[in-house]
Amino acid sequence: MKYILLVLGFILSVIGLSFIIIYLNLLVMGYSFLDYVKYIFCKFECIIFFIGYFIIVLCLLKGKKK
Repeated sequence: MKYILLVLGFILSVIGLSFIIIYLNLLVMGYSFLDYVKYIFCKFECIIFFIGYFIIVLCLLKGKKK
């Protein structure tokens, strides 16, 4: 179960990070960095990066308990 969640977290973080990189084009179009960060936190495609990262951290911390 731990490995399945780890892979799921990895997949979610890769998908989310891909969208964050794609949306970097907004900076070229004239958006300020603050507008870009606000936009990132409003889009679900980008929020799944943080969800995936959180799942990975939980899986790694859960594995250290004895």
